Amino acid sequence: MKRLHCVLLALTCVELAACGGADDFSDLDAYMNEMRLRPPGEIEPMPAFGSYPTFTYNAAPLRSPFQPAVRVDLAGRRAGSPGVKPDPNRAKHYLEGFSIEQFEMVGTLSNASGFFALLRGAGGVHRLKVGDYLGRNDGRIVAISDSQVDVVEIVPDGAGGWLERPRTIPLKEHS
Repeated sequence: MKRLHCVLLALTCVELAACGGADDFSDLDAYMNEMRLRPPGEIEPMPAFGSYPTFTYNAAPLRSPFQPAVRVDLAGRRAGSPGVKPDPNRAKHYLEGFSIEQFEMVGTLSNASGFFALLRGAGGVHRLKVGDYLGRNDGRIVAISDSQVDVVEIVPDGAGGWLERPRTIPLKEHS
């Protein structure tokens, strides 16, 4: 067994000695000289990349696919009345820039100046009173109770007139 170890040790030393000396870089020097002698134009240029056509998203004004579709009953459809239309000269309130569906009633508040609804949406909780506007369809608050906020929106009837559409924002329990 001892003799086998000695033989293996001797073979290992011979193999390490055969790997070459520290000063023998002749093969590497030959390769580097060959690369230096090559003309510089042999490397292919990078391919030209074409630009992609721009894409314009045109579905932004359409109904969100995550909202339920509105049913239109053509037989029972009401025509708009001539006295109902939004006031284009009225100054818009901040909350009219948001969809009414995102608001939820979280409570009421009353003090000496009146009775208010607390609505969460548009990045915070807002205190609103009867007569305030919210939503994109000229929604005006017409009544506030302990359990809901009643809003009347002015929406187009599809035939050039306007309709008043009542909406209710119920109190969200355990918010």
